[in-house]
Amino acid sequence: TFFGNSVTLNSDVTEIHEDNDILWKFGAENSLIAKISRAKRIFTYDGPDGRFRDRLKLDNQTGSLTITNITTQHDGHYELETDGPMWWSTKTFSVSVYARLPVPVIIGDYSQNLSSSSQQNCSLLCSVVNAGHVTLSWYKGNSLLSSISVSDLSSSLSLPLEVEYQDKNSYSCVINNPISKQMKHLNITQLCQIHSGTRGLPLFYILLISAAGSLLIVAAVVMCCICWKCRKTGKEFVYILILPIVNALYKDLYIKSQTFVLFHIFEY
Repeated sequence: TFFGNSVTLNSDVTEIHEDNDILWKFGAENSLIAKISRAKRIFTYDGPDGRFRDRLKLDNQTGSLTITNITTQHDGHYELETDGPMWWSTKTFSVSVYARLPVPVIIGDYSQNLSSSSQQNCSLLCSVVNAGHVTLSWYKGNSLLSSISVSDLSSSLSLPLEVEYQDKNSYSCVINNPISKQMKHLNITQLCQIHSGTRGLPLFYILLISAAGSLLIVAAVVMCCICWKCRKTGKEFVYILILPIVNALYKDLYIKSQTFVLFHIFEY
């Protein structure tokens, strides 16, 4: 059942006989949590650590037990014991409580996209947070590609996937537990198109941009030195500067770089 629901453990009897005792026990230690006596008096108990406080309802006609606002603390085995003057019986129940599943989140793994040597692939990451007893999986159509599971009560999971930018197949990320699942479909165009236009920048342009920045710094230093010399000698200088623009087009990316080059210095 889901976290927060109410669960009823049915005794499968229509009416309790007056000479019967009904006992409900919980866990490996068989802690008594509810009781109906022969006089049909109802008792409920808080149980271990007070986990059942204000959560138990006992049907005085059938002996069925209802647990309200259930949590993972109420996971485990329950035993119904019926005692009569001439007979005795038991019935066991196993209760598993699961949190409602979050929808997986798919993002581009930018660190992998930038460091990858391949210009054809896009790296993605599917993640969920605060999930317990779940499996996270990538599917290509109906075929399982990869999966990861966790048995902790509350954990964060991430599962990577690498696809080609031009891949037209259907991919989905799925989180599931034994009673439910959530799915997120991958939109390759939306998550990968930005990186497909900026990856694989040629070394020539990288060096060009670096050189332009260095040249600008050098020009600034030279001008500062000349200005300092002007103040010291009282002379005037005329600076002729040329502002070239370097334009390059690579995979729909327009790169502009502006550098100042000191062309000539005249003294008069």
